[in-house]
Amino acid sequence: MITGELRSKIDKVWEAFWTGGLSNPITVIEQMTYLLFIRRLDDLHTQREQKAAFLHKNIENPIYLPLEHELRWSFFKNTDPDVMYRLFTRESGVFDFLKSRGTQDGTFANYMKGATFMIPTPRLLAQVVDMLSAIDMDDRDTKGDVYEYLLSKIASAGQNGQFRTPRHIIKMMVEMVRPSTDDIICDPSAGSAGFLVAAGEYLREHHAAELLKPEVQKRFQDQTLMGTEFDPTMIRIGAMNLMLHGMENPNLVQVDALSEDNASFTDKVTVMLANPPFKGSLDREAVDPKLLNIIDSKKTELLFLGLILKGLQLGGRAAVIVPDGVVFGNSKAHKTIRQTLIDQHMLTGVVSMPSGVFKPYAGVSTAILLFTKTGVGGTDKVWFYDMQADGFSLDDKRNPIAENDTADVVARWHALDAEAGRTRTAKSFLVPVEEIRSNNYDLSINRYKATVHEQKHFENPELIIAQIEALDEERRELLEGLKSLLVTEYYAV
Repeated sequence: MITGELRSKIDKVWEAFWTGGLSNPITVIEQMTYLLFIRRLDDLHTQREQKAAFLHKNIENPIYLPLEHELRWSFFKNTDPDVMYRLFTRESGVFDFLKSRGTQDGTFANYMKGATFMIPTPRLLAQVVDMLSAIDMDDRDTKGDVYEYLLSKIASAGQNGQFRTPRHIIKMMVEMVRPSTDDIICDPSAGSAGFLVAAGEYLREHHAAELLKPEVQKRFQDQTLMGTEFDPTMIRIGAMNLMLHGMENPNLVQVDALSEDNASFTDKVTVMLANPPFKGSLDREAVDPKLLNIIDSKKTELLFLGLILKGLQLGGRAAVIVPDGVVFGNSKAHKTIRQTLIDQHMLTGVVSMPSGVFKPYAGVSTAILLFTKTGVGGTDKVWFYDMQADGFSLDDKRNPIAENDTADVVARWHALDAEAGRTRTAKSFLVPVEEIRSNNYDLSINRYKATVHEQKHFENPELIIAQIEALDEERRELLEGLKSLLVTEYYAV
């Protein structure tokens, strides 16, 4: 948990960027990401120096050569602003080092193609380096919290907020799928890698003993977490997010997930966690024909569901956020994807979320679909949950409130046998698959939820009429009294 003091330090860094002329939050976080990685490289080199000194040996795999000492964070942070800025911007300077030699000691640098140093002035660079130097980032949890707080700035950044799914919703979804160290966990629209970070943190919390085994730890670092992302800026941000959370070798692929170029999805994933983009229609010619065989559509939200089915192993499970149109849309493509999930695979749950969950940048109503890839059907009953609160107000301010269904969602999901006796008036209940088929595969919770109408009792009409007449008589008497008063005052004058 980030402390008030640490939050204040980060806010000052953020304000320095804005005051210095960088107002785009994505650009700010990207530039800070570069600086954090440069600092990390220096920390790694220092650790190797200390180990070599203790063993009285030469440094193994040095990051910096002796003549490159001025490119280290520990050196340039103490220089004058103009000197520091020249070290960053000159040929073979700090930023060039980050893009070239840095690849030897961190996956992050592999995503630096096309990266641009955009801090405009020596003064701003010196301010930010000084502020970041004052933040203790030795602890993994602190580093992760710092970056999470930075990313939370995106959520208030208007149009850029689509890159960030609320972290408590991500945590809820991860707890519903309960990944294990044997899983290969993927987000095909990784963004800032929030789902992958949360999955990794879940494994650390619930499978700590297994992760002590060298072979399990190696698999965790190299294979367990994977994702694809089209935007090069976001893939850099996502890679740094994973690394600062202790996942040193994130398997992120920069590719258009819906195109033929995406070779990552070949039936090898066991857990899919995603909030795919809902940005309308694509050029059909740009879509992988294999996807169109699953779902013939130009809608990105439908194509991503097809992509997820394509990428899952048999028996693989998924938790995916979709706009409400997916659960009740009447088009042929909408019905086809629902029918595919129900008849060809195993749809197990639909969590209907309130429309304010993604405010302030989007008011769209959404649902979480939970399903397992079987290839042979298997849907028997579908669990529905009418989530009405998520711990925050559902307006643009999103202030914390007491009402919160997320823990109840997870608890009831993992105790479905107890849901059999729930009535349709409750927040959650089970619906037989035949009833869903008879309703044109509609997955809208309102189609199945029963509404209890409170019976209203009204007075006898004769009594109401008598009450109206009495009021009229009282009004008439008051009016006559007012007239008399006015006449009396007139003649008195």
